Amino acid sequence: MSTRTGKGAGRAAGRAPRRAQRRAVEDLALLGGRPAFAEPLPVGAAVVGDRARLLERIRGVLDRRCFTDDGPLVREFEHQLARSMGVRNCVATCSGTVGLEVLARAAGLAGEVIVPAFTSAATAHALRWLGLRPVFCDVDPATHTLDPARVEERVGPRTSAILGVHLWGRTCEVEALVEIARRRHLALFFDAAHAFGCTRGGRAVGGFGDAEVLSFHATMVLSTFEGGAVTTSNDALAHRLRLMRNLGCAGSGPAAGLGINGRMNEMSAAAGLTGLETLEAHAGVNAGHHERYRRGLDGQRGLRVLRYPAEERNNYQFVVLEVDPGQAGLSRDRLVEVLRAENVLARSAYPAACHAVEPYRSEDPGAAQRLPVTERLAQRVLLLPTGPALRSQDVDQVCRLVRFAVAHAQELEERLERRAA
Repeated sequence: MSTRTGKGAGRAAGRAPRRAQRRAVEDLALLGGRPAFAEPLPVGAAVVGDRARLLERIRGVLDRRCFTDDGPLVREFEHQLARSMGVRNCVATCSGTVGLEVLARAAGLAGEVIVPAFTSAATAHALRWLGLRPVFCDVDPATHTLDPARVEERVGPRTSAILGVHLWGRTCEVEALVEIARRRHLALFFDAAHAFGCTRGGRAVGGFGDAEVLSFHATMVLSTFEGGAVTTSNDALAHRLRLMRNLGCAGSGPAAGLGINGRMNEMSAAAGLTGLETLEAHAGVNAGHHERYRRGLDGQRGLRVLRYPAEERNNYQFVVLEVDPGQAGLSRDRLVEVLRAENVLARSAYPAACHAVEPYRSEDPGAAQRLPVTERLAQRVLLLPTGPALRSQDVDQVCRLVRFAVAHAQELEERLERRAA
């Protein structure tokens, strides 16, 4: 994916910093100073493509009076996605979560599925909703994706599949997971919610494992407002997916089996097709912001900006910062508190990993001891604002705020303690 920035893609009226830098700790908004930004800078702001082109497509939908039931825009969207990812089949769904649920049903999964603990609870919930048991596995500290060595340890007699997550757009160790799945006779799927437009070994995400599930939620780099898709080159699996997402029906005929209404509608497909037209420009803006954050924060004590492999394409839709509290002098949560007071709406990624939320916490209270990397990341990782609405000077100001907070961490903590006393 190109790293060129689109014309004017980073402009956002009214978001100019109030001042160039903080000169004293008392200037921080958390201690009563004025916020650095007049308007909030969110993480995951919705990406909108060419509005005129989108409205043109929507008018076509209204004129045709075909709003759902595998309409022409859905079919076109599926075709374009399949072609871009080099797979034979793309089955669009009303959400990524529903796509994962339909896939688990169509694949006939039973018993247990190995999943990373450091991911959205939606990944685990989709399995549990169907009566499957998510078996939580630790992740690699450098990539935040499934650690194949730990996966091998978690395979048991009731394991039916491995579900990897391409977190932040960084792909899993696909080759190692393929080897484990083949040797253990397991299905292998990937949650690719973050990874549309990314590659591994020059090969597009979408064609790895037995199938991959995409998300086109409003905050994703490619948005259909809400939606998802399952991609696979297994034609028989794709046929079952199409039946099951359509109430078990083939077209308008009677139901041939169990299914749900998991279809994508034409309005969502219109947004997706429009988003594809500006995807490269938006990813280019993200890439520029990521590099600016990296230059602005790399080398600062206790901070690490998660990098992406330079030889691969990436959508750069996440700027992931790890905070080592022992070195930085303040915790991730304190840094988030400082930034949010300045109208920089940074947030922790997964403050409670999957094993630490219900119902999983009550069922396996000792899981944290088996997941040391996940536990550490859950306390250290935060996401910083990015996206086409953000300007380069905004990124620079956020970096200055982060550096200032770390440089004055001890004084900040002392002042906050005195105020609380």
